[in-house]
Amino acid sequence: MRVCEQQPPLRAVRAFPLPHGETLVHLHNVSGGVLGGDRLELRVDLGPGAAAQLTSTGATRLYRHRPDTPAARQSVDVAIGEGALLEYVPDPLIPFAGSRYRQKVRIDLSPDAGLFWWDVVAPGRDARGELFAYDLLECELEIAAGGKPVATERMRLEPGLRPMDSPARLGPFRYLASFFICREGLAPGAWLALESRMAELAEQLSRPPELVWGASALPAHGLVVRALGVGGRDIASGLHEFWRAAKRELYGREAIPPRKVL
Repeated sequence: MRVCEQQPPLRAVRAFPLPHGETLVHLHNVSGGVLGGDRLELRVDLGPGAAAQLTSTGATRLYRHRPDTPAARQSVDVAIGEGALLEYVPDPLIPFAGSRYRQKVRIDLSPDAGLFWWDVVAPGRDARGELFAYDLLECELEIAAGGKPVATERMRLEPGLRPMDSPARLGPFRYLASFFICREGLAPGAWLALESRMAELAEQLSRPPELVWGASALPAHGLVVRALGVGGRDIASGLHEFWRAAKRELYGREAIPPRKVL
């Protein structure tokens, strides 16, 4: 790992080798969370043939913003080189009451580049009964391959203006997750076959009305798995099941859950 530049509060903890050649890197926010008015930027470049696994050291906490501060923002730019593989498997995003947060992610895939990328959004501090008490959560994600868009996702949640228990939004569910699985250059037929297997796994793991999974192929180079759940623990274990199954299929080796550092 080469760290070109890092400034507080974001910090990349040292790299750890994994058994199959990947390198594990922990991304750490030394302030303990995202504060109102923060402007955070993260740039990740994987060289040709590199294999990296990125994770957080814990859940990302979005703290209450002060009335005189703008919404916190984070931008993430990722470039994955030819034949490289990035596994981004962070802990959940937890928006505290009164928080305002905007995030924009841009990922570029080179030829034969691979990606496993998930995000999990919690309703707030569930143990404190703080459900959907945040002001704003806005997330954008764009994935491109060869300069052409593969996936675009935009989400804007404002529970105070648009109740989350509406059937048009989350209904009875509290947690949501998205998992993008990509490998540039695979034939469309390969993705349709994998979509079928992921759909079977989604049916096995779903337990309506507590937990629902689904899988769908992208226009090219990948597929997306989504989940809605009443609790977060089952979503976390389910994501690992999809990760293991997809990595065996696409790379012929096991997915290794990241170890955490204190």
